[in-house]
Amino acid sequence: MSKCKFCGSSNLDFFTAQERMLGLGGEFRYAECQTCGSLQLEIIPVDLSPYYPANYYSFQGLKTSSFLTRLLKTLRMRSFLWLGIQWKVPLYGYWLKKVHTRFNAKIADVGCGNGQLLYELYAGGYRDLHGFDPFIDEEIQISPGLKLWKKRVEESELTFDLIMMHHAFEHMEDPNAVLKSCFGKLNPGGTLLIRCPVADAEVWKTERELWVQLDAPRHLIIPSVKGLMEVAQKTGFELAEVEFDSSEFQFWGTELYKKGMNLDMSKVGMLFTREQLEKLKEKALKYNLEGKGDQVCFYLRKPLKS
Repeated sequence: MSKCKFCGSSNLDFFTAQERMLGLGGEFRYAECQTCGSLQLEIIPVDLSPYYPANYYSFQGLKTSSFLTRLLKTLRMRSFLWLGIQWKVPLYGYWLKKVHTRFNAKIADVGCGNGQLLYELYAGGYRDLHGFDPFIDEEIQISPGLKLWKKRVEESELTFDLIMMHHAFEHMEDPNAVLKSCFGKLNPGGTLLIRCPVADAEVWKTERELWVQLDAPRHLIIPSVKGLMEVAQKTGFELAEVEFDSSEFQFWGTELYKKGMNLDMSKVGMLFTREQLEKLKEKALKYNLEGKGDQVCFYLRKPLKS
């Protein structure tokens, strides 16, 4: 590996990081592009399965709802989309209002894990939902309007109005191939939503290999905003918007690592008071406004004519 996977520059610096989430250790060599700032794992382990155990957070069991609860969730969804009212914090977020077109839009969630996000969209009224994840145990039809496929989206014959990647993009090896595949799978005028950590983060610049969202070796690539924009535009996408949406996780997760701890939420209360956590939330919002947060939501559109 001699070039940045985002901008193609050969101006790379290298550093080592350890697996810290699970406490497995080991050293992994990363490259930092001095041109666009993006990060990439130099040598990807042949077998990544030990780093995705059965209790990995995205593989936890799917939580379904009763008929009455689904009716309430449908009402909540319409209140959120049409009136801007949120009764409680749902799994879907602010981004949904920006990409929502119609309830029969064909939607794909790439790296869907247990499919919980898609299920919440289904309970809210969406009726053509498809999850793609080659690491799930089996293909499953959860409902007539919701199916999880045990394969990659590029292996599907379907095309979509919206393709989502919620913290899945950074687990993929080749950003050019991923974006080209998504471009081909989108209908004209469709949207690709990518939410991922970014190397623009102030936390990365100050804490380096202790940054919680470096997440070696699971995160194979971490773009800068500049790096991802360059790849997206070369692919043919139009950049509709870039929105920083990081949270206080960047601070308390990194602090756990600095103290030699695994990523264990039960330990957060030992390190921070409720008031301190509220201040970290405020700090995260400030970082987002300044373009220094550690994760971003990219809204990429496929032109009506390409």
